Amino acid sequence: MGSTGQQAADGGGAQPRGGLMAGRTVLVTGGTGGIGKATALGLARMGADLAITGRDRGRAEGAAREIGAAGGGQVDVFVADLSSQAEVRRLAGEVLQRLPRIDVLVNNAGGYWSTRHVTADGLEHTFALNHLAPFLLTCLLLGRLEQSAPARVVTVSSNAQAMGRIDFGDLQGERSYSGARAYNQSKLANVLFTYELARRLPGTSVTANALHPGVVRTSFGAEDPGRVQRLFVPVMRPFMKSPAQGAATSIHVASDPGLDQVTGRYFAGSKTRKSAECSYDEAVAARLWQVSADLAGLAAPGPAAPGD
Repeated sequence: MGSTGQQAADGGGAQPRGGLMAGRTVLVTGGTGGIGKATALGLARMGADLAITGRDRGRAEGAAREIGAAGGGQVDVFVADLSSQAEVRRLAGEVLQRLPRIDVLVNNAGGYWSTRHVTADGLEHTFALNHLAPFLLTCLLLGRLEQSAPARVVTVSSNAQAMGRIDFGDLQGERSYSGARAYNQSKLANVLFTYELARRLPGTSVTANALHPGVVRTSFGAEDPGRVQRLFVPVMRPFMKSPAQGAATSIHVASDPGLDQVTGRYFAGSKTRKSAECSYDEAVAARLWQVSADLAGLAAPGPAAPGD
């Protein structure tokens, strides 16, 4: 995993920049395409310094050039496969080495697999990438976020969370696997993680919020499409949001000054919304946190629970 800085072509980024996010550093996972790149582009245009992660160096550096040209600032590139815990740890180490501050972490990377795949760690791919990766990365970067406070953790979930259920008896889908069920569970896990993180960070000026970007035209699910993707996405594509439209809520939650003290919330259409009833179950959230910490090999699983 490496990292490079890309400067805007027009003037080498030497000119002072203004904007709502000037002077702030934002790390966007999965920032090489789709909603992630659109989020990075939008925040760069607001003056932020961007860092993006991607699996392919060439694609990531191409995206960095585009983002840098849009914003006129530096874009750092980190290459990692976030389905691998070793890669997440290596990514976190390099981010801490290269980025002296992190004002906003946008946990954007995710995916959908119709059939069950297992990661290098022996974990079900959807759960590993969509939930455990942002859980582990956030915990590993939390100290830097606290040092940079006021700071924000923004996690991209989905309205699929409303159909999710955390099956502690079969989290990895070993007994019974459905791509939709695995995805819905992972997106509910994003919300439960966000709310539990917010409860564990009182007085730190680090906020944690989750969001639904909308139904967006991206290559989502293309690696292993299910029946819905194959049959319905081509028909629905003209009615879906563009990546830029899908990124609007991520950009809002990452940048709006009115959200400085807002934490533990779920957003859709750039407004707070009620998430699934079960997402507010604190016992389930605390159990999921502990199970996730165990699966991720965290000896000290992030911030302590209130009252610990």
